[in-house]
Amino acid sequence: MRLSFPKLAHLDIRRGLMMVLWLQVAIAAVMIAGDWLGRNPPGAPSSVPGMSDPVAPGDQRRRFDPDRPVPRRDAPALPPGIDLPSTYPDRLTFERKTIEGFGDVLLLNGSIATGDADRLSSYLDGASTEDLPATVALSSPGGQVIEALAIGRMLREAGKNTAILPGMACMSACPYILASGEQRRVSPEGYVGMHQHYYDENLYMPAYFAVEEIQRGQGRTMEYLIDMGVDPGVMIYSLTTPPEDIYILLPEELLDSRLATEMLD
Repeated sequence: MRLSFPKLAHLDIRRGLMMVLWLQVAIAAVMIAGDWLGRNPPGAPSSVPGMSDPVAPGDQRRRFDPDRPVPRRDAPALPPGIDLPSTYPDRLTFERKTIEGFGDVLLLNGSIATGDADRLSSYLDGASTEDLPATVALSSPGGQVIEALAIGRMLREAGKNTAILPGMACMSACPYILASGEQRRVSPEGYVGMHQHYYDENLYMPAYFAVEEIQRGQGRTMEYLIDMGVDPGVMIYSLTTPPEDIYILLPEELLDSRLATEMLD
């Protein structure tokens, strides 16, 4: 007995391909919506304090605003000689600065974007020895983790020290650059914060498709911290803090993990 499908018989190849295409678009839309809802679940407002609330031991998690990562209104003034814009640049800027009472630094300021490691490499190659201070000061809300690791390895190879000065913040991926310094000095009036981050630039990929890449990225990050002489256990602060929040490390946590080798006076 031969079966017939009169409706399907009228579909030509073009219409069939269009149906498949629209089906794929519909599936993709559902997946994107599900992924977005997973990261932004509806419900009551978060009980996590905002960035403007002061940090105290046991109360260190704050809602994360990359445009304003300093976590309190009464944050100390920046050191003399530093005048940062009110918003972070979309990618790192490199500038030599002289800080009163501290000396010369190479200031890296802004978000960590794709290509910044190559840009910094070109900057270092093109600068004379006297234009390259021994210390790199950091002011960044974070950005691309893999880019931060590449920058960190470059600075370690160059034998640079790193510093977080009063009033400056180093958040998200930025602490991995901090880890690269042979000496890592942090002011108690500066801020170092960690949280979960994505290793894949495709933010629309559902998490269950990215598990392998996430694990690979975490492995590379832990290997990097070990190479830098930092306790990889510091990642507990990032792994247990959602990406919409930030965990501000206390001086004793910075020293115990060796993310800081010294707290500045």
